[in-house]
Amino acid sequence: MFSAEEFAILCSDEVTAAIRNNIDRKPTDIALDRRITHASIVATQVKNLQKARTKLPSYFAAQAIVPTLAYEQSSSEECAARKHLSGESVLDLTCGLGVDALALSKRFKRVVTIERNEMVAAVARENFRRLGAENIEVVCSSAEEYIANCAEHFDWCFSDPDRRGAKGEKLVRLEDCSPNVVALMPTLKRIADNVCIKCSPLFDVDEAFRLFGNCEVECVSLGGEAKEVNIYINGSTPQITAVAIGIGEVTCRVEERNSTMWSAQPGDLANYRYITLPDAALQHARMVAVAFAGKCDVWSNNGIALSTEKPKGVLGRTFEVEAIYEIDSAFKRMMRGRRAKIYRRDFPMANAEICKRFRCSEGGSERWCFTRIGTKHLAIQLKTEPTLRSESRGQTCLHYAEPRGGKACEAGLKLKTEN
Repeated sequence: MFSAEEFAILCSDEVTAAIRNNIDRKPTDIALDRRITHASIVATQVKNLQKARTKLPSYFAAQAIVPTLAYEQSSSEECAARKHLSGESVLDLTCGLGVDALALSKRFKRVVTIERNEMVAAVARENFRRLGAENIEVVCSSAEEYIANCAEHFDWCFSDPDRRGAKGEKLVRLEDCSPNVVALMPTLKRIADNVCIKCSPLFDVDEAFRLFGNCEVECVSLGGEAKEVNIYINGSTPQITAVAIGIGEVTCRVEERNSTMWSAQPGDLANYRYITLPDAALQHARMVAVAFAGKCDVWSNNGIALSTEKPKGVLGRTFEVEAIYEIDSAFKRMMRGRRAKIYRRDFPMANAEICKRFRCSEGGSERWCFTRIGTKHLAIQLKTEPTLRSESRGQTCLHYAEPRGGKACEAGLKLKTEN
């Protein structure tokens, strides 16, 4: 983080103008430009703003001050905007760069955000000024101290606990993070009607129901990558939602998810023309069975789905199947020496072990998915290039050449070609 002197320099008109005038230059060129006062400081801010152009477009447009560490630990604006809480007032216990507080300011009349680091708090105040977020109040305090002395009542309390330990190690259990929202929950419920907690994408969704009982849990992905798990403690019936931002979402009650039957044996492999790889949010929520039942024919425990027709309205990537193998000694001989991108879903081997066992390697243009459906271990070859996405992507099917590999049927192959 900056020193007070560096912060003053960043707020000066001269450096602000230098950043604006050099925003599209290479930071290395800026750092070496002797015509620019405080060139190294300008270069660092230009570099951080250039990285923030997509992740934090409002911060980029406002030419906000973006410290390196704060940027790396911040949410994207798209993820921050996803949270479905609103009302008159909200208390944000963990300001940081302020991305979540900025999103909340568009849904609440008043936002009070807490930041224990004095310089981080100063940066947040300056950024909110530049962003025109006049309804955000930044308080420099620890979360624990603030809520212990808080006499005000809020509609919501939001927290994104610090998931780094004293030695920089990653923390996943909520009880280990700071502030410890589990221990503080009685106090939080005293000062707010509802509580929202943002967790690591590694957080076990079922742990939320164990800790808080009646709550809503939301697994969020962006660009196919799991980003965060949000817990809404509002006394609602326990339910879980998988959200793929920009694509769609699926919601079900917890008991519905737990009671949904997994598919049976896949039957005749020659019937399946499409494979769907579920979105990361769907997998993390353990909702593959709920989402794919009735839309696909068979699916693995929490990994892939196969269908005879192109599925519609599913959260995931759909590809046309080139071939499906049951894994046996003939398949092992056929794979020797091949290079391919490997997808592994509900399969007992890691990618490195797959390559070692079948004497293949990662890379090349071929793509294979290793999975298990029922008791069958399968290797599914995808078309050599992507063909179909989910229906919401609006892409079309393409034609491809046959795969190499000799007498495929002797290896137990069920060949798929387009009609």
